[in-house]
Parts: sequence; C-alpha cells; structure tokens
Amino acid sequence: MSNGIRIGISGWRYEPWRGDFYPEGLVQRRELEYASRTVSSIEINGSFYALQTPERYINWGDATPDDFVFSVKAPRYITHIKRLRELTEPLANFFASGPLQLEHKLGAFLWQFPPSFKYDPALFAELFERLPCTFGEAEKCAAGSPRVVEQPSLTTAADTRLRHAVEIRHQSFMQEDFIELLRKHRIALVVADTAGKWPLIEELTAEFMYLRLHGDKELYSSGYDEAALSDWARRIRAWSKGQQPKDARRLSDHEDSSTASRDIYCYFDNDIKVRAPYDARRLLEKLNKAGSLEIMPGQLPESFL
Repeated sequence: MSNGIRIGISGWRYEPWRGDFYPEGLVQRRELEYASRTVSSIEINGSFYALQTPERYINWGDATPDDFVFSVKAPRYITHIKRLRELTEPLANFFASGPLQLEHKLGAFLWQFPPSFKYDPALFAELFERLPCTFGEAEKCAAGSPRVVEQPSLTTAADTRLRHAVEIRHQSFMQEDFIELLRKHRIALVVADTAGKWPLIEELTAEFMYLRLHGDKELYSSGYDEAALSDWARRIRAWSKGQQPKDARRLSDHEDSSTASRDIYCYFDNDIKVRAPYDARRLLEKLNKAGSLEIMPGQLPESFL
C-alpha cells in the first residue's frame, strides 16, 4: 500500500461550511463529492461516534475519485468507553461494519485516546497484538461479529497491509517504552498540533506519518498562516524522504532503523471557523500536490449545478 502525500480534512459535514467552502447552490447530498475534488484525502469521523454500514462505506467510495483516499477513525466505544478492555467483540463489530469496503481507497485507521487515558503498557501491547495487519486478518476478525452481514466480496488481496495510527493526549505516554512498542508493531504515532494543549511528538515509528492539525493558536478554531503552513510543508517533505527535520520535537533517544521514504496523511481539524479546507488546499499547493484536483474551494463548477 502506497499513498504518497495526502492532505485533507477531518470530516466533511459541517453547517458553517455551507455557503462558504460549500458554495451556494450545492446540494448537501453532493458535499462529499465536492470536497473530495478539492483535497486529496478525508478522515471519516462518523465512525468514531457510531458503527457505520457496509453500504455507507461503498457509497462514500463511489462518490469520490478513483485515486482518492480515506482514513477511518476507530470507535470511541473501544478507546473511550471500554478503554481497551474486552476487545474481542468491539473489534469484530468495527471491522464488520464495512471499512474494508473502501478497498484501495482505504488509507489508515486512527485510534484516538482521551486526555484522561494514561499509558498502560499491558493494555497497549494487547491492542497492538490484536489489531489486524492485513485485509485478510481484518476479515477474520470481522467474522466473529454477530453483526456481520453478507457483503460484496473484496477485490483487494488478503495480504494487503493495513495501517494503524495512535493519537495520545496524556503526558504519561512521553517515554521511550511507548515509542519502542509502536516501532515493534510499525504503528504510527500521530503528530498532533493542539495549540500546546496536549503532547506534540514527532517520531518515525512506521512506514507512514499521520498528522492531525487542530489549530496552532486556538484549538479547533485558529487557522494556519503562510509561515506555519510553510513550516509544515518543510517537515512533510523531510518525513516523506525518510528523514527527520533538524528541529523535530522528539522523545526517543533512538533512531528508527528505516530511512525509506514514507507516505503522509495530514488532516486539518480546525473546522469551527471554516479554516480546515482552505488550509488543507494551501498546504497541497505548497507541496505541489494540488495540480490534479478539479475544484477550487468555494467555487461551484457547472457539473454541480
């Protein structure tokens, strides 16, 4: 699985975006179709709040360009409510709910933990052991769900790798042991910019990097100015080449053994003031990755009339 550099937004259904990023005259049912032609990836966050359906994932895939990529946020039921305990059925239910139906458009799974969740080595070791590493393993996991229904058979090879990223928000994770556990399982540590509220760690722990930019001055609200976007572009260029920027905010004393190029998934989550889609597009432009995108944010092409 290789997806290059993907820059996009966390979610796409936001009331304040209508009449701004989504221009007047765009019907709501075509918002995903529109958004997926202005940025190169979207993080599905409805899956965090409730299990979706295979039909919904299929429809999302059908509404987007062939080279588009989604990442999928794992259920809060596992991370926030069960807090990694009694994993068997919740994991099976999640993978049975249809995310594999995205096929080649599936980027990475995001596992986000609440600020109150402290690092527990045993719990995280068990989670990482149980997370499916391939499409085939995920299908076997899903087969154990009482919710599993007959779904269209997958065309993706069973040995195709799956990717997982972890976002943490408690200071107890700031230790070498956690970084080494991530490296052992080739799981990415999310680079989370949260206006200084929660830890921002930049470590190479997998064959890809996963960034979530929530706002650099005000959480979920403030936009990124040209200097800030240029700085993120510089960092992304380094990571995509398998390097660390000289000023990387690191925790580990040890280097990742791999210097291979890395795929990048970067999502803007500063959605309150309609900054996310515009910031994502500007970052794509700075990285020379916007050339194939059909639509400029805020404009209504004739094909959408």
